[in-house]
Amino acid sequence: MNPRYGPPDALRSPRYAGVKTFARCPLVEEPEDVDVAVLGIPFDTATTNRPGARFGPEAIRSASIALRPYNAAQRAQVFGRLSVADLGDVEVTPGNAERTVAQIADRLEPIVRSGARPLCLGGDHLVVLGELRAQAAVHGPVGVVLLDAHADVWDEYCGERYYHGSPFRRALEEGIIDPARSFLAGMRGPLYGPDDEAMPGELGFEAISTEDLVTISYKEYAERVRARVGDGPLFLSFDIDVLDPAFAPGTGTPEAGGLSTREALGYVRALRGLRFGGYDVVEVSPPYDGAGKQTAVAAANVAYELLTLDVLAERP
Repeated sequence: MNPRYGPPDALRSPRYAGVKTFARCPLVEEPEDVDVAVLGIPFDTATTNRPGARFGPEAIRSASIALRPYNAAQRAQVFGRLSVADLGDVEVTPGNAERTVAQIADRLEPIVRSGARPLCLGGDHLVVLGELRAQAAVHGPVGVVLLDAHADVWDEYCGERYYHGSPFRRALEEGIIDPARSFLAGMRGPLYGPDDEAMPGELGFEAISTEDLVTISYKEYAERVRARVGDGPLFLSFDIDVLDPAFAPGTGTPEAGGLSTREALGYVRALRGLRFGGYDVVEVSPPYDGAGKQTAVAAANVAYELLTLDVLAERP
């Protein structure tokens, strides 16, 4: 049976034509007959450094027109196997982080209950808190696989508890994630002190720095993730700032010494077989991107690899 939704034939309709939805998939309102529902979350009020991630979903969608149905690196048919639709943008409230997190959870929970897996395009990283609330409302506490330059487990910033450096601490406090089944990788950059480096472990997470990550193979990374997450509901969050600014300058808090785009795709691809209930790609800030929009292109291709993981997941 052919999936209900997918992009039009690019040999008949040029890829630059039409309304800019993710990968040119149809824009629909409800997740009926949808395997993966793509949603934008245009919110960056919780950013502490460079703003602009509210325009990230638009940029990723624009870059995604170049995606083709077959993933040659993974030997996997993506479009044609999955029913993928763009469900538009989540309603957000500029200036109000807590309300926006609640709006995200309210929008996503029915989608998760339908059996579709949300793929959200951010937006700053606080948006993941709403995504995790929706996942946990349906599946219970989830394990998190994170690729990010920052662990995002800080408590407060300038007296604010809801900002893009705190979502996983807030999620832990709410009991919606399981740190014992979570693996955080790619951390790097200057910190406020040695306590910051120890913080993820003290909260129960396993976290490895970029310096350690690049010394292991993709296979070893995947083995460590699998050993950590075990069985149970999972969520994968990809912050584009895990890439070095040379490859992804368009982000809110760039940190030198990150992954290349090729390395990042390799770590994501290595997770084939794991079954995730949802995904996101966050922190794309187009105002700081290069002329060739390399950050948006990288984000669109990461999203494509996440769709490929969904194809290759070991499902009951």
